[in-house]
Amino acid sequence: MGNTITLSVVYFIAIILLLAFNELNYRRLKVKGEFTRKFAHFTATIAVVPFPYIFSSHWYVFVLALIFFAALFITQYSKQLNSIHDIDRKSIGSYLLPAAIYLTFLMSDKLDSKFIFILPMLILGVSDPMAAIVGISFKTNNHKIKLFGIDTGKSIFGSGAFLITSFVISLIALYFNRGVFDLKTFYIGLAVAVVSTVAELLSWRGSDNLTIPLGAAVTLLLLM
Repeated sequence: MGNTITLSVVYFIAIILLLAFNELNYRRLKVKGEFTRKFAHFTATIAVVPFPYIFSSHWYVFVLALIFFAALFITQYSKQLNSIHDIDRKSIGSYLLPAAIYLTFLMSDKLDSKFIFILPMLILGVSDPMAAIVGISFKTNNHKIKLFGIDTGKSIFGSGAFLITSFVISLIALYFNRGVFDLKTFYIGLAVAVVSTVAELLSWRGSDNLTIPLGAAVTLLLLM
């Protein structure tokens, strides 16, 4: 238990350093808030991937998530940490990230399956920022996707980048998890990628931070 508490403190300090580094880039280098926000999203999410090997109880993750949530709430309403909050759209995504990390960990903990946490976090950490950056960076012929006449706010290139990266990540992760590359590896990887992409496409105001990992986790639960 002592080692676990120590590691919890280490993660807490690491999050503070990450946010400070991100804020420094935002203020000194004038990096746009959209990009510093995605950098923080990527690093914070990838950093939690080893959680199933570190924490034996979901309560440790709950406490870390609660602290992270409180820090985001306080800094937004005190007009601090603009490297996270300075975006031109309304979003609850930053608040849902710690919730998504905890709920996905809780699911994997109760099901005794580390993989159900690891793969969704990899997809959320890599594919989601990739979709946003590609969608922002490429303007020519990058049409917005509409469903039933409603603008989803997502672009063809962005969603395409999400689908491709999530599929590749799923195939690699499934291969290492199952130890074999067969038809089952392929169709599970494809299913996880498609469900995650649809979750990202249909989500509203950053709720994809929650729907992507939970959608991926449920898909793994049903197919593995």
